[in-house]
Amino acid sequence: MSEAVTIGKTTSAARGGKYLTFALGPEEYGLEILKVREIIGYMDITAVPRTPSHVRGVINLRGQVISVTDLRRRFGMPGIEKTEQTCIIVVEITSEGRRMSMGIVVDRVSEVLNIPSNAIEDAPSFGTQLATDFICGMGKIGSNVKILLDIDKVLTAEQVTAVAA
Repeated sequence: MSEAVTIGKTTSAARGGKYLTFALGPEEYGLEILKVREIIGYMDITAVPRTPSHVRGVINLRGQVISVTDLRRRFGMPGIEKTEQTCIIVVEITSEGRRMSMGIVVDRVSEVLNIPSNAIEDAPSFGTQLATDFICGMGKIGSNVKILLDIDKVLTAEQVTAVAA
């Protein structure tokens, strides 16, 4: 029996499971499938003044107003023109004790993968100047690596508050 290693609040044994994988350029990322509410095609986004540059605005999804973040901008990547594969992943996040839906714009959705815990490694250390707490692990799939995100930390409380205001 393997011993679980504690990483923040998550143990390596608890990180295994199903992940929705998506791409931003050539990089592949994964989100825990239980955090994903739905995937929708790209739609018109209403800009909200005085929000951070990575916050694209809001959408009306069946009567619910949902804020939308451009994950490329959030990660400091250059923007690209949207394509027929560009989509919005609606995720459920927990911020300051409450659950809410938010959308993230991605280049394309790839697939749902079952990644066993023994195929997930800790995020590498890049030194103290670079915060990587939003990465819950690195999923090894064959010769490829998927960056597994903790979406609650990617979409920080600061951003949620800015959009709500």
